[in-house]
Amino acid sequence: MSRRKRIVLLGATGSIGSSTLKVIRSHPGRLQLVGVAAARSSTALANICQEFEVEHAVLTDDSAYAEARHTEAFPEHTRLAGGASALETLALEAKADIVLVATTGTTSLRPALAAIEAGIDIALANKELLVLGGEHVISAAQRKGVRLLPTDSEHNALFQCLGDAPGKEVRKMILTASGGQFRDSAPSKLERVTPEEATCHPNWSMGPKITVDSATMANKGLELIEAHWLFGMEANQLEVVIHPQSIVHSMVEFIDGSILAQLSPPSMTFAIQHCLLYPERQRGTEESLDFRKQMDLSFHPPDPARYPCLGLAQAALAKGGDRPAVFNAANEVAVAAFLEKSIGFLDIPKCIAFTLEHCDDLKTPSLEALFEIDRGARKIAQTYRPRTNFRL
Repeated sequence: MSRRKRIVLLGATGSIGSSTLKVIRSHPGRLQLVGVAAARSSTALANICQEFEVEHAVLTDDSAYAEARHTEAFPEHTRLAGGASALETLALEAKADIVLVATTGTTSLRPALAAIEAGIDIALANKELLVLGGEHVISAAQRKGVRLLPTDSEHNALFQCLGDAPGKEVRKMILTASGGQFRDSAPSKLERVTPEEATCHPNWSMGPKITVDSATMANKGLELIEAHWLFGMEANQLEVVIHPQSIVHSMVEFIDGSILAQLSPPSMTFAIQHCLLYPERQRGTEESLDFRKQMDLSFHPPDPARYPCLGLAQAALAKGGDRPAVFNAANEVAVAAFLEKSIGFLDIPKCIAFTLEHCDDLKTPSLEALFEIDRGARKIAQTYRPRTNFRL
């Protein structure tokens, strides 16, 4: 047996991190966790280091790091570092074979680029990374011969369905969406949706932000942008379909009319295991589908009036330039404000549209310019107020 793959996990204490740990537990002879990172969850991170005998750990929040380094929570065999700069060097110091980016937001863009420059493969479960820096990430990966392995269930499904087929044989890619927890709710109810209601997904166990994104389908918009960069598809080659059961994770339609779909239960362990062990396949971490039992699969197009965030993302992708980065920044601010009960659920797309309208349009931004665009868009989004009566 070949040596174990050395894995660095960014976002180890989140929901995707938890699924990743399940996969590593299931394949101890093939996978070794050598580096982990979290923002503030020092106790949870220390427990992971203890269980997996992790060599390197990072807490990016300075206050959490300062507190943790004066305690005995972390085991002696773990080297603990703090701050954003430590995140950029983690993969190199841990001598990783692959870095799984399981964070939300844009904080992992620089660490991912640093790992790519070092020739380390990336398992990507962070939509925002490619939404903000897609051109730069893809260019760096191609230049260094690094594999970008898509770990989001939808993109992993596309990756598996695509196989070795050249892009010229693909007519379109179809991403499935559950439709979120309010897909069947009366429109009048959406005005009164609470953060507590919006963070309970019917199929998936996810963090608060991405669960709200699922309800608005902003997540599917981000996934369209990510698919554009990962697979070189144009905006008109990417579609979304509502699939409430979350069994078919995505489909590829070829130019001859054939459509291939990837199916598995709604658990992230399937996509994560595929990426961490790629190109090898091994026994699954969880049980798969049982076709001896009755199973219904249904599909229908999303209602643009119910999911305006999806339309805003599609328009941002079609326009290109800095528009996807502005969309992402505004959505993050809007969701945070909603979770803090500063704005209503229906204000989320209004805040995004407001920000897109008030940001300058830059066609070919550099990486540094993108970070500045991200900061500027967040400042504009924070000025949105429901009483401004901004309309989509």
